[in-house]
Amino acid sequence: MKALTANELRKNYIDFFVSKGHRQISGASLIPENDPTVLFTTAGMHPLVPYILGAEHPAGKMLTDYQKCIRTGDIDAVGDPHHLTCFEMLGNWSLGAYFKKEAINYSYEFLTQVLGLDPNKLSVTVFAGDADVPRDDIAADTWRSLGIPDERIYFLPREDNWWGPAGETGPCGPDSEMFIDTGRPACGPDCRPGCSCGKYFEIWNDVFMGYRKDENGNFVEMERKCIDTGMGIERTVAILQGKKSVYETEVFQPIIHGIEGLTGKKYGENEESDTSIRIIADHIRTSVFILGDQKGMAPSNVGQGYILRRLIRRAIRHGKKLGIENAFLSELAKIVVDLYGKPYPEIAERTAFIYDELEKEEAKFSDTLVKGEKEFQKMLPNLMKGSSREISGRLAFKLYDTYGFPIEITRDLAAENGFTVDEKGFQAAFEKHQEVSRAGAEQQFKGGLADHSDATTALHTATHLLHKALCVVLGGYVKQLGSNITAERLRFDFNHPCPVTKEELKKVEDLVNDAISKDLPVKCETMTLDEAREKGAFAQFDAKYGEDVKVYSIGDFSMEVCGGPHVEHTGTMGHFRIVKEQSSSAGVRRIKAVLEK
Repeated sequence: MKALTANELRKNYIDFFVSKGHRQISGASLIPENDPTVLFTTAGMHPLVPYILGAEHPAGKMLTDYQKCIRTGDIDAVGDPHHLTCFEMLGNWSLGAYFKKEAINYSYEFLTQVLGLDPNKLSVTVFAGDADVPRDDIAADTWRSLGIPDERIYFLPREDNWWGPAGETGPCGPDSEMFIDTGRPACGPDCRPGCSCGKYFEIWNDVFMGYRKDENGNFVEMERKCIDTGMGIERTVAILQGKKSVYETEVFQPIIHGIEGLTGKKYGENEESDTSIRIIADHIRTSVFILGDQKGMAPSNVGQGYILRRLIRRAIRHGKKLGIENAFLSELAKIVVDLYGKPYPEIAERTAFIYDELEKEEAKFSDTLVKGEKEFQKMLPNLMKGSSREISGRLAFKLYDTYGFPIEITRDLAAENGFTVDEKGFQAAFEKHQEVSRAGAEQQFKGGLADHSDATTALHTATHLLHKALCVVLGGYVKQLGSNITAERLRFDFNHPCPVTKEELKKVEDLVNDAISKDLPVKCETMTLDEAREKGAFAQFDAKYGEDVKVYSIGDFSMEVCGGPHVEHTGTMGHFRIVKEQSSSAGVRRIKAVLEK
């Protein structure tokens, strides 16, 4: 087994699949394009959904890349040795070029020959089958042909070995997961890959997208079958280096050394301080990835900006727990930039923005803490009048939810004044708040990544017309900073220093509706990014030199690099109307608009 670094693993993976006929493509922005279902790109396949659904990718049918990803569901779990909010995903895809046998053979060859893993320590899982889809004997037989014995091939149910669809409908299929036996003893007779005891370490997942779930809940076999794979860089590097935790690898150690220098604490000597160190390390890394993204944004109270603010403030809180009194995040951010500026050049290009926003947010949070203390002091006289010397969980949560006041500081102030805090009550209020938020997120998710209906297709095309119209009315400096589309409306974020006037909005509306009324044809061409820019096309992302992209032209009105989908001509779109224009964050405006038939 080769003890590779993250940079070496990243390079070896890409080189291997390029040698097998795959084209390397650029990783996408962390901010999903026109996807209302999630705040961030959550997996390598996320940006490729339109192509898995049937669109032709400009780079061909066999692709590979590395993708930065964020998953926000585990933010409060970060602090243990295993959870991360931000991670890198390696992937290779087949868009109808090959299927199960080839994908499994590639995986086995890379694991055993490139990474040097012992085949005798490799166990795999495959789909056991159910009433909807039969058992995956093809995957199992392929593993057997490579020398994996039956006792290390596990047939598991849908909850273990099935992926998707991302929404209510769309592509999906069984998967086959690969695990390395760490040598730890089994926790019992039922111990198997996927068990939480730590004996088996998942290293890779091959998803066989051979089905489509329709509106009636049926699983229909697709003619054009696709492969989607995923290998997490941080986790894989940890197992290759024989580390117990990703935080012990070179991915995090430089950041942790920086925290040690600021605090005088030594990582590995005290579990309580170790938890805070891991939280700071993870959160500053994730914050730099968001701020340094090609569509990076500032902290705010909504959407991605709210998640960023939450991460930054949680890191500050734990810095204070470790005794850091002064601003410190931009100092740690410089370490992250040094680590990731080469594989992700956009991070190196946005250093001034990254450091400036971190410093501003630290100053704001200091003000928040002052305001929270004032609110606590206002509450204190009434608390002193009562017979109880316990601050209710409801009140503690109000300080947290309304003023951003951490429970740890409420606890400290309470103790200074002879009070305790009902922390169980606080936790109950916090969990209730999470359930409401989660329910909202799940409702939002029901739209599904596969929603490429006529309505969303028309609205997607409308964002191109809107972008061009804003440039004409406000100035050529206007750039799209994010968009979100449902079947009912579009939301478009762009840079502009002040509110757009009613007169300007009317001009924008008129330009868009004029383009629609002319029934302009929508044409798609494939070319390199440099060629697209030479022709004057808007480009919302940075592709690698010479990489092919799709360029959509709407008559002679608009030309933009995009992955689609789009209408064939504008006359079918309906009447464009701006519903609202508002601030999204400092220097960023947001327009909501609809198409009316």
